[in-house]
Amino acid sequence: IGIKDFDFWLSEVEALLASEDYGKDLASVNNLLKKHQLLEADISAHEDRLKDLNSQADSLMTSSAFDTSQVKEKRDTINGRFQKIKSMATSRRAKLSESHRLHQFFRDMDDEESWIKEKKLLVSSEDYGRDLTGVQNLRKKHKRLEAELAAHEPAIQGVLDTGKKLSDDNTIGQEEIQQRLAQFVEHWKELKQLAAARGQRLEESLEYQQFVANVEEEEAWINEKMTLVASEDYGDTLAAIQGLLKKHEAFETDFTVHKDRVNDVCTNGQDLIKKNNHHEENISSKMKGLNGKVSDLEKAAAQRKAKLDENSAFLQFNWKADVVESWIGEKENSLKTDDYGRDLSSVQTLLTKQETFDAGLQAFQQEGIANITALKDQLLAAKHIQSKAIEARHASLMKRWTQLLANSATRKKKLLEAQSHFRKVEDLFLTFAKKVSAFNSWFENAEEDLTDPVRCNSLEEIKALREAHDAFRSSLSSAQADFNQLAELDRQIKSFRVASNPYTWFTMEALEETWRNLQKIIKERELELQKEQRRQEENDKLRQEFAQHANAFHQWIQETRTYLLDGSCMVEESGTLESQLEATKRKHQEIRAMRSQLKKIEDLGAAMEEALILDNKYTEHSTVGLAQQWDQLDQLGMRMQHNLEQQIQARNTTGVTEEALKEFSMMFKHFDKDKSGRLNHQEFKSCLRSLGYDLPMVEEGEPDPEFEAILDTVDPNRDGHVSLQEYMAFMISRETENVKSSEEIESAFRALSSEGKPYVAKEELYQNLTREQADYCVSHMKPYVDGKGRELPTAFDYVEFTRSLFVN
Repeated sequence: IGIKDFDFWLSEVEALLASEDYGKDLASVNNLLKKHQLLEADISAHEDRLKDLNSQADSLMTSSAFDTSQVKEKRDTINGRFQKIKSMATSRRAKLSESHRLHQFFRDMDDEESWIKEKKLLVSSEDYGRDLTGVQNLRKKHKRLEAELAAHEPAIQGVLDTGKKLSDDNTIGQEEIQQRLAQFVEHWKELKQLAAARGQRLEESLEYQQFVANVEEEEAWINEKMTLVASEDYGDTLAAIQGLLKKHEAFETDFTVHKDRVNDVCTNGQDLIKKNNHHEENISSKMKGLNGKVSDLEKAAAQRKAKLDENSAFLQFNWKADVVESWIGEKENSLKTDDYGRDLSSVQTLLTKQETFDAGLQAFQQEGIANITALKDQLLAAKHIQSKAIEARHASLMKRWTQLLANSATRKKKLLEAQSHFRKVEDLFLTFAKKVSAFNSWFENAEEDLTDPVRCNSLEEIKALREAHDAFRSSLSSAQADFNQLAELDRQIKSFRVASNPYTWFTMEALEETWRNLQKIIKERELELQKEQRRQEENDKLRQEFAQHANAFHQWIQETRTYLLDGSCMVEESGTLESQLEATKRKHQEIRAMRSQLKKIEDLGAAMEEALILDNKYTEHSTVGLAQQWDQLDQLGMRMQHNLEQQIQARNTTGVTEEALKEFSMMFKHFDKDKSGRLNHQEFKSCLRSLGYDLPMVEEGEPDPEFEAILDTVDPNRDGHVSLQEYMAFMISRETENVKSSEEIESAFRALSSEGKPYVAKEELYQNLTREQADYCVSHMKPYVDGKGRELPTAFDYVEFTRSLFVN
């Protein structure tokens, strides 16, 4: 039946693969390819069925009940047809792929031909713009088109490369491919030629429109400036004439620039004529008109400049004369004062102002007076119509100037006399201020030191304070001498009968009160230092008492921890688990008894806190730290008791030997270097390797799935450590992990017993098991009782033992 079904399927597939239909267009080829993929998947699925048929044939051929030659013949026929189908499928896929390439090429070529046709319409336009803006817009569009052609050229080349490869591969339709390729290349060349021709025409049009725009721009500027230089306004004030002159200077500067621009425009026109531009006549006409307008503007500008300069000269003299007269009048008013200063500072300020005033007179003589005189001489030499008025006004100005210089010299002399008088008083003021400032700084520092609260933390600190106070008492004689000097300076200052000292707010009366107050503060400081000395002596005794008890308690904690963790209890006792448990219990009772000693230390610590003792040089231990260490030691003792109880239970119920448990424990303690009662992950891995676990060596950061699986058991919450209890539970479970069911244990004992009897002899146990295992079985197995209720000598019931073991 299987052969018939498979044969029928082969016939259907052969008919499908024999088809000569490879598609008429790209869509039909894609559909045929999808169908062929489904057929190939079906062939792959039937290959597994063929394997099943071959396996059935092999089974039938090994049996003598069937004709093996007939089975072999059918199997070979089916296998041959299946291989033929696979070959036909491969051949048809190749032809379909070739057809797909051909139709895809035709599709790509049709798309590119359509694109070229569209661009030809754009580059065949006869519109080259009627003005500069129009030409520029058309040129921008053409630049974008040229960029689009350049960007599209790789796609064109890709189609050509595909067509050439198809033609070289002798594809069906080679002649049609070559014909379409030649036509495609011709269309592409034609498009690029049309684009280049249009670009050239647009560039020529752009040059002409730019020339016209430049000419029109310059003509507009010239027309505007002709109106300006034809004006009859030459200014009736100095400000007005200066404004007009500045405008004219700006115009001339601008005119120079525009003449250069006109030359550039004409040069550009000559270049266009040399290029045989079809607007040659218009270009020549515009150049001639532009040059004529430039010449007319230049003549009108020269005439206006001469008239402006003539009017400016007279107005300039009047303005400068007004300025000099106003300046002299202002300075005359500043000298009409009787203020010669009230003290040295005000006199010096007035002298500084006077020196500045004199410097201003000298500077004005070099500039203002000299300039007005030179201008007067120039106008008189030119025989100006107002020469008499100009000369009279200049003479009046010079008379006032001479009187101003004399008044200034008189005021400066009086100010120098006042300065000499106030300088003597000022020297006394400054000397007193400097000395009183230094004395006050010394007093403030002394007062700060003497009134600083006397709070020390050790006998050394109070000793240093008392030594510093003695040194201060020794320096008082120097301060007394400074105080006497200040009193003498104050007497001299008061003899001049002047106002208060401007450089300091201190007075001699205030300093005398300060000196009396200092003597009082010194006595109070001495009493506080004596009181603090007594307090520090009492605090030091309390530190020593606390340190004595804390150091002894810490030493006991360290020794007890070492005793519990390094195996001392195993050395002292017999080494059995029971003896270790008893030793650990006794040590834990000792730990609980030491709680009273910790209470005494805590009381001493509280007394130190009450006395505000924050440090203790006699010990590094604190109340909180010792309490935490004691609590950890108490917890360690309880954990070790619990661990030993678990080991005893494991030994009694699982058969794990006491030597193995002892080895596990000793190995854990070996790797617990810091005696913390737990191992980190790296120490735990090293411990397992020492016990014979074959864990792979991996680089840091790389995954270690085997070790991670172990950590899932002993450290599921990943706190980073493995306690002794977790470690022992894991090792015990590994020792017994091969015992999976009571039936397996019974089968093992049955194999030990001769002839598979329901009991095992004592000799058989000792012959096949270790001595520890045999002793355990003999001590826990019940004697075997036969069906008549008789006990057999040296025979043990392993069935009842195994079942009771798994129930427990």
